[in-house]
Amino acid sequence: MQRNLKIIGISILGSIVLELQCYFVCANYTDKWAVRIEGGEEVARNVAVQYGFTYFGPIIDDYYTFVHRKVAKRSLYPSSYYHRSLASDPKVKWIEQQVGRRRVKRGFRDFNDPKWSRMWYLNRGQGLDMNVRAAWELGITGKGVVVTILDDGIEKDHPDLKDNYDEKASYDVNGHDPDPQPRYDFSNENRHGTRCAGEVAAQADNYICSVGIAYDARIGGVRMLDGDVTDSVEAQSLSLNPQHIHIYSASWGPDDDGRTVDGPATLARKAFYDGITRGRGGLGSIFVWASGNGGRDFDSCNCDGYTNSIYTLSISSATENGNIPWYSEACSSTLATTYSSGSGGERQIVTTDLRRSCTETHTGTSASAPLAAGLCALALQANPMLTWRDLQHIVVMTAKPFNLHDSDWITNGVGRRDQAHHFQFLDKSIFSKGLYARLKMYIHMSSASLSFESSKGKQMTKKNNCLSREFNKWLH
Repeated sequence: MQRNLKIIGISILGSIVLELQCYFVCANYTDKWAVRIEGGEEVARNVAVQYGFTYFGPIIDDYYTFVHRKVAKRSLYPSSYYHRSLASDPKVKWIEQQVGRRRVKRGFRDFNDPKWSRMWYLNRGQGLDMNVRAAWELGITGKGVVVTILDDGIEKDHPDLKDNYDEKASYDVNGHDPDPQPRYDFSNENRHGTRCAGEVAAQADNYICSVGIAYDARIGGVRMLDGDVTDSVEAQSLSLNPQHIHIYSASWGPDDDGRTVDGPATLARKAFYDGITRGRGGLGSIFVWASGNGGRDFDSCNCDGYTNSIYTLSISSATENGNIPWYSEACSSTLATTYSSGSGGERQIVTTDLRRSCTETHTGTSASAPLAAGLCALALQANPMLTWRDLQHIVVMTAKPFNLHDSDWITNGVGRRDQAHHFQFLDKSIFSKGLYARLKMYIHMSSASLSFESSKGKQMTKKNNCLSREFNKWLH
């Protein structure tokens, strides 16, 4: 009896396997035939009727579709009987029973990552997200761009990060070794860098956790916050491998207590300057900085020398509902905002977490800056020849005030909308002022003209070496 049950089980399993194999490789024969008959439609119609087929209409010159009502609309096997009968007619020069073929749309489709549906800031559409789908559909996914997270380390073996991990963009400054793996403790205190890294470059379509905004970018991490943070530690972190790393993302700074005025010291200031003058082959390293979370204590990011530096892209936050979050700091040095957490009831940011896990609770401007770094990665894939000033200019010119709710918006001297909290909302328009043709696009900004070619290696052109006097009004 057991043997019989085993045989039955094996037979059922074999049938399932066979059916699965046929699903992928067996033909789906239809009830339609393509037939070549010379002499016109009337001749074709008569032949169809003679052999019991229904004339369905022309395909191209001398080719017609016939349908047989006694043949199944879908079958794993061809209908040899009706095929041979029709093929025997001397008027039929060629015949083929039509097979249903699998074809897929090459537009954007939803990802299989389990938290993708929860990533409201990337997928809710209608102008209420980061608007990156249009970029992804054009193949702009951060490929070829290297981003590093300056923080408390990065879990390099996280299953959603490991395939994009870049050891050349990583270092443990605190421990003086090449491994940026965070230090584990009971409270998971050193989760910050891993969370920021996932926002940028979590792998897409791998059935794990989330999707990075630049999911084909290379990601590294510098462990530099888990110890004494000195001027030399900051400088070493900011100047790591500047000919390999394109973008440095930092979500830290002085105390956001409303009393502290502080900024980079001698070596860090030199690292910033060297980065923008020598990094990326002279095009300049991109430094993306979180503007701070001291709003409750009336802190001002103007008093933070990192976000207030002309060399950094200072990024603040907007909530799910487009409001100013309670932690936001009001200052004129902020160039743009991206989405992050808000008050109770508003959703937060989804990303990778420590111990190879996933979270839906990343918060603050700490979560906003990596999203901006990911957008910068998209921009640099679209045009690798952008300088650090070009990118700042594009951020200012393409950020939008849409869906940001506040009463103190003003129009500044160069026609851009501004306010004390932030400088408009940043989305995928950072790399174009609208959808662009796949192989070529142009952006005209004041007297500057940037020519964007495809990402297949052609030299990009840039007219007017500087970006006009107009841009200096924003920098200074």
